[in-house]
Amino acid sequence: MEIVKSNRSLGAEIRNINLEKDLTKEELDFINQAWSENLVLVFKKQNLSDERLIHYSKNFGDLDLPAPNPYGINFSPNHPEINVISNVKNLGKPIGNLGDGEAVWHADMTYNEIPPKAGILYSLEVPENQGHTHFANMIEAYNELPSVLKLQIEGKLLIHDSAHNSAGMLRKGYEEVSDPSKTPGAKHPIIARDPVTNKKLLFLGRRPHAYIVGLPLEQSEKILDELWAHATQDKYTWTQKWDVGDLLMWKNLYVLHKRDAFDPNTRRVMHRTQITGDTRIAV
Repeated sequence: MEIVKSNRSLGAEIRNINLEKDLTKEELDFINQAWSENLVLVFKKQNLSDERLIHYSKNFGDLDLPAPNPYGINFSPNHPEINVISNVKNLGKPIGNLGDGEAVWHADMTYNEIPPKAGILYSLEVPENQGHTHFANMIEAYNELPSVLKLQIEGKLLIHDSAHNSAGMLRKGYEEVSDPSKTPGAKHPIIARDPVTNKKLLFLGRRPHAYIVGLPLEQSEKILDELWAHATQDKYTWTQKWDVGDLLMWKNLYVLHKRDAFDPNTRRVMHRTQITGDTRIAV
């Protein structure tokens, strides 16, 4: 295997490995070390069935079921661990979630008390040079956080919205809430810590409907706008430009990611797994 780093604050490609086969301990150790150092890894030109995607994903832990979607549909009944991300419709019915619009900066399923620790996304169909996925390094963003802003969020909890997906669509079974302080979802520390390395990071979830517990709404909104503007600066980001057969894996608790909108007349079909988290977010 060979690792090719992105020369950005995160992201690397692993070459010369076939993820369709069973991996040795040495290969998994190499991947895990590269993953810890780069937070996001991409493997090009893979050819994985759903069964092999699940098999590969389980090298890194148990798998969470996908989050509820706005349609109340199980898009992968034969493989319920897989979340289908797609804009394609079959006979007028969607075959997957999130459509073709922009998916704003977010981390996955952080409205849970114990969110997934990682995501793995595999591309089956992609529009040419559209629908890119961007990642931002929350460890580096914390390291360079202005001291005034750092003091304002020290010890504070943030509500992570469970009612909407990252495309802003209301999930089935929820109602719109106009007051962010009443947003449903888990409350996590804004400043979190990697329990292995003790490195601190920003843990932000997604901006819409977020609220800093205990603050006047106007003050919470101002601080959150400043945090998001800081954390999503270009210097903290790396972009994945998709080809068919790309497999991407990311440390869900240490990065934000977003997806660009793309032409609704094109087809994009991705299959994703979610690696179960180990513990609550550490302070």
